[in-house]
Parts: sequence; structure tokens; C-alpha cells
Amino acid sequence: MKIARLLVSAAHKSSGKTTIALGLCAAFTAQGLRVQPFKKGPDYIDPMWLARAARRDCFNLDAYLMQDETLAHCFGAALVDADLAIVEGNKGLYDGLALDGSNSNAALAMRLRLPVLLVLDARGMTRGIAPLILGYQAFEPGIRIGGVILNRLGGSRHEAKLRAVIEHYTDVPVLGAVAEDERLALTERHLGLMPCAEVDDVAARIDAIGRAVAAQVDLQRVRALAASADDWGGESGATADGGGTRVVAPLRAPPARHGASRGRVLRIAIARDRAFGFYYPDDLRALEAAGAQLVAFDTLHDAALPPAIDGLFIGGGFPETCLDALQANVALRAAIRDALAAGLPAYAECGGLMYLARSITWRGRTAQMVGAIPGDAVMHDRPQGRGYVHLRETAAMPWPAAGPGPAHGAPLRCHEFHHSSLANLDPDVAFAYRVERGHGIDGENDGIVRGNLLASYAHLRSAGGTHWAPRFIAFARAWRDRRPARSKPAQMHAA
Repeated sequence: MKIARLLVSAAHKSSGKTTIALGLCAAFTAQGLRVQPFKKGPDYIDPMWLARAARRDCFNLDAYLMQDETLAHCFGAALVDADLAIVEGNKGLYDGLALDGSNSNAALAMRLRLPVLLVLDARGMTRGIAPLILGYQAFEPGIRIGGVILNRLGGSRHEAKLRAVIEHYTDVPVLGAVAEDERLALTERHLGLMPCAEVDDVAARIDAIGRAVAAQVDLQRVRALAASADDWGGESGATADGGGTRVVAPLRAPPARHGASRGRVLRIAIARDRAFGFYYPDDLRALEAAGAQLVAFDTLHDAALPPAIDGLFIGGGFPETCLDALQANVALRAAIRDALAAGLPAYAECGGLMYLARSITWRGRTAQMVGAIPGDAVMHDRPQGRGYVHLRETAAMPWPAAGPGPAHGAPLRCHEFHHSSLANLDPDVAFAYRVERGHGIDGENDGIVRGNLLASYAHLRSAGGTHWAPRFIAFARAWRDRRPARSKPAQMHAA
């Protein structure tokens, strides 16, 4: 089975590759193609934009968190009904944590046999663009740079000079030349791009970017480059003779509802609104595969939690940008606080942790939040925790270790990116994790445990080997099955 696919990468970050990848997704989708977007590395915001442009969930491919077989399965399973896969890289083509480049964009391209479309920020460049391209070609011979897109051009004369230089010194074709245009810029703030949920004219913005890219990029040649990817063969995750990974569309995981026969389906309330939207699609599917029915609620407008729920999940987001609305929704904050005090199993990540704290302070203003966590979230100008994290579970971890979990003796691998810290935290609070790499809550601990609540700055990925989704659902199911015997509400205490 052959699927057209390519990696959109760059020489360095902030080259405009997200705008180009977004435009390609929108342009090809407008042509009637079924475009499956992917994003390399940990990221929530870029995938939101790519998903809107392609009108399909965008999946994250992370060679640091995911084993080869899992990564190949995630990639192949999403392509069973797609015409074209567009993978947006992060940072530069050869950037990554490992000295040997094993978790770089280039390594991902080799592993999944992705031709590379290199986006070059051409501002201030003329003849110097040739050694840049030649160096990127020579650095890792296994990488196939099949074309470049010149971005942020200064005009037609600038474009002509660059085309002449590239044609004279290299064999890499120029597949597009995009002029500098402030109207195509995507708004950024402290964590990167502004989430599309906060952009009122998101559909018009994506449409404009798609039309601009279609007008300045040779879509037919880009599609031909993607179609030139090697034929897939062998089994998912098997190593090909020439290196990398052969990728076929593997069988989907069976949609078994673990334990679903033991009564009604498990209802998990999930916050999905302008303040909270950082969720990985494969994690949500893992929750459903474990027997959960995800029931969305709006922290800004809903006065109560959904009825008859068995658990609560509040992911990351930007609660600091919605302080007024979150504070004004007194009824929901009280409902959440009461539900947690009664023992409702709950999991919160980063922004969710901030919301469950007593308050959030940002730009000199403090707003009251849920108050289930005995601490106050304070925003800072600089990141307090950023990058990959290694965690070691403690005895306070509320989710049972039985069943799927981290490999014996191995730390959990996850990631964090937060500008907030917790102040005035109760010194007697229990932590589910010891931090071996990263910052967490205080540089040594993460994962506050209060009753049946686990709240951390770390973002877990079930596909990254933590298997948190089935573990949380098993915990929630056990609590639900014990509920008839409960005679009084649970108190909020460290478990």
C-alpha cells in the first residue's frame, strides 16, 4: 500500500513552516484530497490549527516518548482512509535532544520514509542559500530533501536571485516562493501560537493562508514529491533493509470496552472550551477504548457538571486568559469542588491543575478558582518548566499499578511547558511523582494527590508508554463499583 507522504521541515525554528504546512493542508483539502496531518514532538497548539485546516484530527509523532512500533502504528493507523500525509516538524531538520540525532526530525523522516520539503527563511539571503542547502543534503546522506520552499521573500528580484543560485549550485528544486506578508502571520504569545479556539476568524484565516500557499507553491509538484515516497512493505515497525522503518497501515486496536460489561458505560466529564483544549487525540481514543464515554462540558458557561459522571478530566490550556469568566462561574466551581470532596476520580494536567488551585494570579490580578488544591497558581514571564520530563511513581500514586503501566523500574517519560508555579502550597501535600528530569511543581516533586484527584504539571501520553488512560479508567471503574457501599462523602485529604 502506497500513501503519499512528506515532512515539512526547516533549517531552524521560526522559519514559517507551520504557516506553510497549514497552507498545504488547507489547499489540498480544498482540492478534495483527504489530508492527514501530523506534528512531530510534544505540541498541542500547532496540531489544533493543522486539524482545522485538514478537517481531521492531527496526531503527534514523538520519537522520544514513543517506541518505534508505537510510532509506526500511530502513523499508519491514521492513514487508512487518507490520500496524503503531511507531517510538520519541530525546530530544525536536524535538531533534537540526542547527540546522534536519534530523536530529530531527520530521524523521523528516515524512520517513516518521508521525503523532506525544506522551508527556508530567505530574509537577507542570496548566494549563501546554496551552502546551506548543500550542507543539509550532505549532513545525513540517508535524508532525501526533495524540494525547498523559499519563505518570506522580499520581492520578485529577490526570488529570481535565489532561484538562480539554487539552480546553479544544487540539484534541489524550488517548489514554492512565498512573499513576506504580515496578513498570513499567526498570532503568538508565551506558549507559542494562539490556539485557534481563541481566534474569532479562524476559518477565514486558514482559508486565506491556504489560498496564498496555493498561489505561490506548485501544489502539483509537492504532491508528486509526496507520492514518490518508497512503497510500504513488511510489518509495522519492522526495520527496512536500507534503514528506517517500513510502515504499513496496521490493524487498528480492537475497540474493546474493558470492563464495560460490568454495568453502564463509564462517563468521564472532560473540559473542552476556550480555556482548556490541550488533549492528544490518541489519548482520548485510548480512554474510549478502555470503556469511557467522554462527556464535554464548558468551564466558562456551564453551571454544573454533566449528570451521572464517574470521573473528571481537565487537560491543559490557558485558564489565565479567561480569569473573569472562570471566576464568575461560581456554581460550576462549587460543583467541581463538592464532587472532588465526595471522592470523584479526577485527573488534571497543567492548566487543569491551575484551575483546581485556590487562585490564579496573572499580570497583577488574582482570581478565585476551584480551591480543591491547597495552593495558588502564579504566572511568571519566563517558563518555570519546559521540555521532556522523567518521573518516578511514589506510593501516593492513586491509580493501581496492576494492569498496563510503565515498564518495571523505568521512569515515566512525559513533557511539561508552564509559566506558572504553585505558591503557598500546603507542606503536607502528597505527591504521586518524584522528578528525575524536569521541574514539575517544585523541582523535585509533581502530581499532587488529594483524595481521588491527581493533578500535575506533567503531560502524560498513553501512547508514550505511560498507559495512563486505561489505568485511570480502571481506577474510576473501581470507585464506581464501590459507590453503593459508600455511606458518606469522601473528605479531601492526601491519599
